[in-house]
Amino acid sequence: MTGSQEEQDRIATEAARWLVALEEDPDNAALLARFETWRRADPEHEVAWLSTSDIYDLMAHTTPVHAANWQRPVTRPRSHARRNPPGRRPSMRRRAAASLVAATIAACLALIFLPGLVIRFQADHVTQTAEVQTLRLEDGSIVRLAPDSAIDVAFRAGERRVHLLKGEAFFEVRPDPQRPFRVVARDVETTVLGTSFNVRLMRDGAEVSVRSGLVAVDTKGRQERLEVGDWVQVGWNGVMHRGGIPRDEVAPWLHGQIVARDRPLADVVDELRRYFPGAIAFAASGLGSRRVTGVYNLADPASALRAVVGTHGGSVSEVTPWLLVIRGG
Repeated sequence: MTGSQEEQDRIATEAARWLVALEEDPDNAALLARFETWRRADPEHEVAWLSTSDIYDLMAHTTPVHAANWQRPVTRPRSHARRNPPGRRPSMRRRAAASLVAATIAACLALIFLPGLVIRFQADHVTQTAEVQTLRLEDGSIVRLAPDSAIDVAFRAGERRVHLLKGEAFFEVRPDPQRPFRVVARDVETTVLGTSFNVRLMRDGAEVSVRSGLVAVDTKGRQERLEVGDWVQVGWNGVMHRGGIPRDEVAPWLHGQIVARDRPLADVVDELRRYFPGAIAFAASGLGSRRVTGVYNLADPASALRAVVGTHGGSVSEVTPWLLVIRGG
């Protein structure tokens, strides 16, 4: 897929819903016609559909945690299902289970469509889930790379440049007045001479926070200067928000914590995903926009997720040991 992550997620979810609908009513000619229209409307729809069928095939080999509560097992699709819609296969046992299966497939598709392989080719350093790396660059500066993150390092005469391709990183920069140190996170560029600061990529933008020294943050012709304890969030639309926090709350992930101060719930969930060895999916999309304040333990991401979601009346279902689904709220 080549569109934005939001567009990829939308198409993946549509494909999952089509599969569930066709499982529920395989003999509905009008439904099948609407499906074929959707499938042919965009090449990306076809890609999503083929991947959906593949994921559904893989799911047949894993027993869901609550499978004993279902009336009949979900059967493995026939081999031709990867290219054709479901036919007369047995339907999902309950409509409640069907919606959960759609969320399951959508979560797995989200993992497939993330540009992980592309990033691996671009990056000099990559971390896995729950893995933290400490790197010493050729100039003596230190980078602490958060889980599920990636950077590309490009040092040249007159400039030290690091591209944050994914995730989050904390930098301790060795001073060199002749060579500014720059961290680029898409449209956001942070320039320092010698300081320590954190840069985080989010779904809607990037955030820079300063533990020591001074930094300059540039985006689309605008610049903000930050001192100790300052932070700025820059949306991909260019809108900036800034504020201040205690110095020791800069990069709390280094101490195994998330410190959320009026953050969107979806943003906190994205951070928890980097520590959970599986997929986390929303079955209730409206919950992600709720605001969250609290301190959460990254050593137990599943419990942290339940605490985050529970503050807004939601719940977390464990479909398999590698899939958590957020519901309600």
